[in-house]
Amino acid sequence: MRPELLPKEPPASLGADLRALRRARGLTLQALAEALGRSVGWVSQVERDLSQPSIGDLRALAKALDVPLSMLFGKARAPVEEEGHIVRAGARRPLGSRSAGLVEELLSPDLTDDFEVVHSTFAPGARLGSRQARPTQEVGYVVSGRLEVEIDGQWFSAGPGDSFRIRGEAYDWANPHDVPAVVIWVIAPPVY
Repeated sequence: MRPELLPKEPPASLGADLRALRRARGLTLQALAEALGRSVGWVSQVERDLSQPSIGDLRALAKALDVPLSMLFGKARAPVEEEGHIVRAGARRPLGSRSAGLVEELLSPDLTDDFEVVHSTFAPGARLGSRQARPTQEVGYVVSGRLEVEIDGQWFSAGPGDSFRIRGEAYDWANPHDVPAVVIWVIAPPVY
């Protein structure tokens, strides 16, 4: 079939991203509604873009879904012909709090796929400092710099061109080097 004849999917929206985040966390509409003190109908309407959440609602949604509030605000509008397909460098959605010397941006157009792609820059001297684990499968590809990664109690040093995988194991990271480390991640299911 010629590309111009293929059916087009509507561009993803805040509602679609919220639904993807809720599902990735194994939450039902009922569970999320209870956490928010809202009705199931209201959550359903927000996920279908039939109702616009207030700023207070967005704060509560971010807390309940364990994502930074900026994740729910930072979606830049793309030209209609690019929506859902292209993410321009200047229009990446910021992720995380940036407090640990880590700057992350979403490379995927949205969170509606079975995975997400994230661009991470680890500042010189940055360190997570405590082991964490999440129910994901992740592959990191080091573009530049060096990143020290602990996976399930074992430390590895990864440099440009190296990649590594984390399958739900506890992990930690550090960049004790003098230059930033840039890593591209593929994460399934989406967690941001």
